Amino acid sequence: MITRIVAVDPAQPDPAVIEQAAQALRAGCLVAFPTETVYGLGANALDGEAVARIFEAKGRPATDPLIVHLAHIGQLSMCASHVPPAARKLGLAFWAGPLTIILPKKPQIPDSVTAGLPSVALRVPSHRVARALLEMAGVPVAAPSANRFSRPSPTTAAHVLADLDSRIDLVLDGGPTDIGLESTIVDFTVDPPVMRRPGGLTLAQIQSVVPAVVAIAARGHADVAQLAPGQLTRHYAPRAELTLYDGMADKVIQRVAADTRTLAATGARVGILAPEDDLVALAPELAALASHGRVEVQPYGSRRDPARAARELFAALRALDATGVSHILATSIGPEGLGLAVRDRLARAAEGRIRRV
Repeated sequence: MITRIVAVDPAQPDPAVIEQAAQALRAGCLVAFPTETVYGLGANALDGEAVARIFEAKGRPATDPLIVHLAHIGQLSMCASHVPPAARKLGLAFWAGPLTIILPKKPQIPDSVTAGLPSVALRVPSHRVARALLEMAGVPVAAPSANRFSRPSPTTAAHVLADLDSRIDLVLDGGPTDIGLESTIVDFTVDPPVMRRPGGLTLAQIQSVVPAVVAIAARGHADVAQLAPGQLTRHYAPRAELTLYDGMADKVIQRVAADTRTLAATGARVGILAPEDDLVALAPELAALASHGRVEVQPYGSRRDPARAARELFAALRALDATGVSHILATSIGPEGLGLAVRDRLARAAEGRIRRV
């Protein structure tokens, strides 16, 4: 299969280009497209064969459900059998945007979309390319992130091609995504509602509309149906072995410096993924090692700018992994606001290798 790449203006999508992509979706093809969070890999959610191609292309286990994308909140009735008032209130507050809501599903949604569960994850993206595509396709679109399963999510079309070239039909290249982290998932099939995955909306924003929502962190395994996407212990992971460091910033920096020296002394090539603030503090410790080519350093945002840190995280992780380091030592931006989502992604990329100092 030859994957076609078509550039599209994210501010003013060409209707002719969008129509081609919409026709491809209706014909059962796989189309990668930008959203405000990350690039999605879309298929007609009502076409079981097309949905199966998503799992095949990504190497994704059938136990990991997909998010179904809608053009607007009025399409909820196409997929959900019941919408609690609190769920509708949350959707009206934050759609279109980086919010996914889990609701009881209608029978026409294939079980392959939902990992056999009686619920379906739904969202209305705000990106103009995604909105135009969904409007023109006229069908709900199942779309996980457009990458190989368990790899860092794609925030550019180049990331999509790096993982899925020749595996999918079409990529709409709308430039880099704006948020860079996946949507926040809130499950309304339970009482109280549960935030299953932190993302582009913070818990405080969610609770400002529906105070009853609680956050529950999950660590799932691929042999069991997951209640929501993004629950697996290993996810968003680079090829290198990643370790996440938690604690007060000064102690974290001391420990990262010490562990870098120890690993470099064994001959390992070490990568450091950290906010700019942390790298400034680490610079004196690492200068000698870096000059000998044993350490690669990759910044992502800063502790003072969580939105930029979130936007740059996955691209920075991919760039550092591409240098061929064997170990990545990562620090986060703190546990508040978007920091919770950033830490969630790094903790899953670390597959539980978390050092608290």
